[in-house]
Amino acid sequence: MSTTLDVDRHDDDRVAGVPRRRIVVASLIGTSIEFYDFYIYATAAVSVFPHLFFPKGNETTALLASLATFGIAFVARPIGSVLFGHFGDRIGRKATLVGSLLTMGIATFLIGVLPTYHQVGLLAPMLLALMRFCQGIGLGGEWSGAALLATETAKPGKRAWAAMWPQLGAPIGFVFANGLFLIMTLLLGHDNSDPDLSSAFLEWGWRVPFLLSAVMVIIGLYVRLKLEETPVFAKAVADGKKVKTPLVEVFKSSWRQLIIGTFVMLATYTLFYIMTTWVLSFGTGKTPAQGGTGAGFRYSDFLVLQLVAVLFFAAAIPVSGILADRYGRRSTLLVVTGTMMVFGLCFGLLLDGDAMSSARMLFFLILGMLLMGFTFGPQSAILPELFPTNVRYTGSGIAYNVSSILGAAVAPFIATWLATTYGVGWVGVYLLVAAVLTFVALLAVRETKDASLDEV
Repeated sequence: MSTTLDVDRHDDDRVAGVPRRRIVVASLIGTSIEFYDFYIYATAAVSVFPHLFFPKGNETTALLASLATFGIAFVARPIGSVLFGHFGDRIGRKATLVGSLLTMGIATFLIGVLPTYHQVGLLAPMLLALMRFCQGIGLGGEWSGAALLATETAKPGKRAWAAMWPQLGAPIGFVFANGLFLIMTLLLGHDNSDPDLSSAFLEWGWRVPFLLSAVMVIIGLYVRLKLEETPVFAKAVADGKKVKTPLVEVFKSSWRQLIIGTFVMLATYTLFYIMTTWVLSFGTGKTPAQGGTGAGFRYSDFLVLQLVAVLFFAAAIPVSGILADRYGRRSTLLVVTGTMMVFGLCFGLLLDGDAMSSARMLFFLILGMLLMGFTFGPQSAILPELFPTNVRYTGSGIAYNVSSILGAAVAPFIATWLATTYGVGWVGVYLLVAAVLTFVALLAVRETKDASLDEV
């Protein structure tokens, strides 16, 4: 059986008979859909769920409760990485990617039809938490599969460039999610600073982004079902390297890579969920003059600022792929992580004050999103490259998703508490600490840009 990466020598634009552009589209569209599904929940966790799924009372308490359900998905993600990683390393990348997409898509659609607290009481937040858990399971298996699909079919010397395509799914999903929420709020006249529970947006408008995910999932399934297995995995099977229990094997042979990979991703997660979920609640919260700790922007106005800033996130990802291929993953990420530390020290300077201008907030968001693009882009190259083929799906998925618990699940909650209790400057200190931990982990990483995936 001859199934190796040598297919590139016969046709540089095809891998195992499949056009490279189809592989790019499959990795990109899947992660775009998954992140879209994930982000519409993140947006609704700030603007919708505190009003509809939790008992009336203190506004901050309701927001924190909503953010807690947001964090449930991050607890589920490592479980999803183990579940889908097992099948991804045993059966193959293609079938597993289809399963992860269906899991996320069905859970997201069902959120769009859930009854609210006013209709069924405590059953409503319980069902919401269950669906959020299922979202986490799906995304836990999605990212590593898409990253492997890209890296294991990449041209020699271009793995970081190929791996950046599934990373672009994050800003694309964010633009679609927040863009659709913006359209709905503008059409239906919703104002998050003074919500009317009888408004059309809170009655039915918020459900539309969740329900529309079904259309996107169907498109994603169509593309992925036309894929073939990656040559790297097929070669590992042909060489008899497939293991019966990838989870046991990865902890036995690659435990050091698991720890390092988890902390390599930590600052990236912390930065992103500070710059998306927490900053949305801060930006639309009441100002100190109004008795709050926020910046006082209208919900729709702030979404516009976020959508502008996320374009810089998207623009930085391809650049990071080029830099990681030229200078190495480790060197690129060390520079970006060091810059992230400096950014954390600037939170108080950029965000403090009673009167926050749109220009200053946009500048802050752009800085954060640029850094996010540069740190996020190389992750889908460096994490898979840490692990051998027979446990690569499981290992990279566990590292990526355990990091999501440490860096993302608690980030909005901790940042909200710090900003409310001590001031926004301490949110930057929180980011600084996460960046220091990542910097230390990167120092322990060997450079992998020239390593063969068959020999890792």
